Amino acid sequence: MKKILLLAAFFIVGVTQTSHAQLQEGNFMLGADLGSGLSTPESKGLFGINVGLNDGAGWNIGLSPKAGYMVNDNFLLGGIVNLGFAKASEDSDEVFVYGVQALTRFYVRPQDADLGDEIPAGQFFVETNAGIAGRNVSGGETTNGFAFGFGPGYSYFLTESVALETSLKYSGLVGAGNEDYQNSLGLTFGIQIFLPRSTAEDAVEDFN
Repeated sequence: MKKILLLAAFFIVGVTQTSHAQLQEGNFMLGADLGSGLSTPESKGLFGINVGLNDGAGWNIGLSPKAGYMVNDNFLLGGIVNLGFAKASEDSDEVFVYGVQALTRFYVRPQDADLGDEIPAGQFFVETNAGIAGRNVSGGETTNGFAFGFGPGYSYFLTESVALETSLKYSGLVGAGNEDYQNSLGLTFGIQIFLPRSTAEDAVEDFN
C-alpha cells in the first residue's frame, strides 16, 4: 500500500512539473476548440454542434483552430481561425461563418492567486480574442463584422504536452447577419498541444 501511495505521489508531482514546464517563455501552443467561436443566429451558443433528430431538422457545426507563442511564463499571444456551417432546416439556405482573430491568454499560476500548493496537472487562464468575422448565406448576401470574446478557462494536462481545455466565454459579433449585434455566453471545449521551441524547430527542419 505504501508503495502504491509513493508511486501516486511521484506521478502527481511529475505531471505538475511537466505541465508547468510547458508554459514557459518560447514555447508554442497548437490546437483547436469545438465550435466556431462566433455568436450568430445559427450558432445556438458556443458549443458548436447541434444535429436535429427529426426529419428535415437542421444542424450546425464549427471548429476553431488556434496557435500561440508564450511571450513569457504567464502570457501567450496568438491567433484563431473561426469556421462554421449551419442549415436551419432541409429547405433552408446553408450558412457559412468565418473569422480571423488575435488571441491573448494570461495564465494564473496558483502562487499568483495565493492558492497555496500547486494544482496537479492543470492551470487556470483568462483568454481574450478580437478580430474580423463574416456570415455568408447561400443565395444571399455576405456580411462582415467585428467579433470578440473573453472569459476564464482551465487547462488539464493529460500528458506532458497535451491538455484538454474548457472555458466560459462571452462572445459578441457586431455588424454581421440580420441583426446589428449578436451575443452569447457558453462553454467552449478544446484540446491543445504545447511544444518547446527546440521541438518545433526540429519539426520544421525535418519537414524541410
